[in-house]
Amino acid sequence: MAGIPDRDYNAACGRLASRLGISLAAARRRVDIRAAQESLRDTPDRIALAERMLAEAEASNVDNAARLTAMLQTVGNDDNFMIED
Repeated sequence: MAGIPDRDYNAACGRLASRLGISLAAARRRVDIRAAQESLRDTPDRIALAERMLAEAEASNVDNAARLTAMLQTVGNDDNFMIED
């Protein structure tokens, strides 16, 4: 059984998830993947990585919510897109 994650780590990932407009699980997965690429194993290092990723997301000035809305509107206009079962 997986251990209970650190509260500070969840908070850092939560801030990242909020900024990116994704779920907490998706944000944790992004941080975990990048931590594996950078060979980071300790929780404080992962927290610092999540904070760094948050700073990068804020510096990029990309509005992910607006981008998702535009993508959904584009898909909704497609004749082959099924909106009902």
